[in-house]
Amino acid sequence: MTRHVEVLIIGAGLSGIGAACHLAKEQTGRSFAILERRTAIGGTWDLFRYPGIRSDSDMFTFGYGFRPWTGTKVLADGPSIRRYVEETAAEYGVTEHIRFGRKMEKASWSTEAGVWTVEALNEETGETEVYTSNFLIGCTGYYDYDKGYRPSFPGEERFGGRLVHPQHWPEDLDYTGKRVVVIGSGATAITLIPAMSEDAEHVTMLQRSPTYIAAIPSDDPVSIGFNAARIPAALTYKLGRARNIALQRATYELSRKKPDVARKLMLSAVRLAVGPDVDMRHFTPKYNPWDQRLCVVPNGDLFKVLRAGEASIVTDTIDTFTETGIKLSSGEELPADIVISATGLNVQMLGGATLEVDGEPVATRDRVLYKGALLDGIPNAMVVLGYTNASWTLKADLAAEYFCKLLNYMRDKGYTQVVPRAEEADRSNDSLMGGALTSGYIQRGDGVMPRQGSRGPWKVINNYYRDRAYLRNSPVEDEALQFTDAEGATATGIRQQSARGVFGKAAERLPLIGTRTA
Repeated sequence: MTRHVEVLIIGAGLSGIGAACHLAKEQTGRSFAILERRTAIGGTWDLFRYPGIRSDSDMFTFGYGFRPWTGTKVLADGPSIRRYVEETAAEYGVTEHIRFGRKMEKASWSTEAGVWTVEALNEETGETEVYTSNFLIGCTGYYDYDKGYRPSFPGEERFGGRLVHPQHWPEDLDYTGKRVVVIGSGATAITLIPAMSEDAEHVTMLQRSPTYIAAIPSDDPVSIGFNAARIPAALTYKLGRARNIALQRATYELSRKKPDVARKLMLSAVRLAVGPDVDMRHFTPKYNPWDQRLCVVPNGDLFKVLRAGEASIVTDTIDTFTETGIKLSSGEELPADIVISATGLNVQMLGGATLEVDGEPVATRDRVLYKGALLDGIPNAMVVLGYTNASWTLKADLAAEYFCKLLNYMRDKGYTQVVPRAEEADRSNDSLMGGALTSGYIQRGDGVMPRQGSRGPWKVINNYYRDRAYLRNSPVEDEALQFTDAEGATATGIRQQSARGVFGKAAERLPLIGTRTA
């Protein structure tokens, strides 16, 4: 049986739930469904279950713009974020429109029919289900949920302990009284170190190269004060969100324009936090601030366990694993009962599904993004990619809001199809994120990431204020967008084949959602 909706969303994580809520609250009048591979809402926040899992962005900007985060925690823990997303879905009547356990394997567009056909594997039954829609929204993020990035370590087969990747944390892993080595220096590693130090005998952070790390308050002092003064939560959220967006942007701009100043400020703060007994070479990267994503620690928890001797940090490379630990290139040996490989992510687009337009395969690497949301040459579709230099949700919110505005514009004008068309001069050979960050996962993802545009709305610069002007405040009409009406006529007068219905008696119409429900 074919199931049809007007908008099909892939992924029920932060982006997918946000997109569905926007469809409801913007009164698009479009029916929708969400296909989610996992068995619960949350995406990343349902997948990752390692100790201490938390956001690496402040919740004023990581939360949705349309639904305040009411806690005072600056960085929220994973379960709290998952609960926030679940409650948001319930409040906007989205939950009942999620089809769990469905993995999209292929999405095909037909210009003649004016529909997307999506083949999804029901992982519980092993059967392939078919969904059709007039519009498609990809909210799968950009990394592989099945397999995190883990290099092969020399001699790892000899290691007598357990070797674990955080993306697939074993429920039975007991590290009480154990010697733990965490390989990595990113957000996952700096979260694991303090979280595991309380119970482990000792935790060692083994890094090949340092990362810029900044300490921030665990609880937002302004929010605490506003709560005490009984300031409405919505106003507190709005003010805190505006403040933190400005702070994020100012920090990034300072780092790009005056990297020496930003570097000095960051390293001076670390020196005060770790004390005189910790070698600063472990916190002094060779790259400039924001060449890679900045890591943050609440109340300096990482620095505290280092000062207390509950954890240590080593900057070196691995020569080989041994039966009882790791031998480093320097000759030093790190004893370990458990090794955590916090070595990063593998990048993929659309959850690894294949994409076709009129029978021709589409390689996302060959495309550029219009306003950071629509893939050129791909009709009636949006891909949500959040910011790399600010909170992911800031961009996800703007993109979903824009797509709803686009849908309403098309409804009012009688258009059924829209295709962004890039010219050759709009394209570059650089990866969409390659110019912004030099992180390992960004480099590994070059083979699938869309290209960076060279000018205008095709150039992604990760700037919330600019994107807000482009996506929220500017008119929908644009010479880069080609619209087609139900009779097959484009906005420029070019005739195309008429759109025809493809749904017979076997088609199941899913419920219509157009207004917010309590």
